[in-house]
Amino acid sequence: MNLIIKNNSNFYELKGSLVQFNVHLFQKKFQNIFDKKNNLTISIVNLEKIDSFGINAIAKLHNEAITKQKRLSIIGLGNQELFEHFKSVENVEIENQSLNNTYALSS
Repeated sequence: MNLIIKNNSNFYELKGSLVQFNVHLFQKKFQNIFDKKNNLTISIVNLEKIDSFGINAIAKLHNEAITKQKRLSIIGLGNQELFEHFKSVENVEIENQSLNNTYALSS
């Protein structure tokens, strides 16, 4: 299945599949996006299939948003594997914040 990316201003909708053979389309579309936009919303409601290449592409975009202090929102139930990836990243960030707070309090 193909990947279709529709956009309206800062809102992008993904339809179809985000997999190894078409992940380059996603990467090209969002390459340097945060040089032009401060916030971005991606809907994965109509994304029927995603593999590890697609998850990594979204994770890379997420990391770029963090690095450039921009806002990235992903909406939709999407794929369980994608949810688990970001859930584990969020848990690591919370643990790191807790450690940083512990060090700050003990200083």
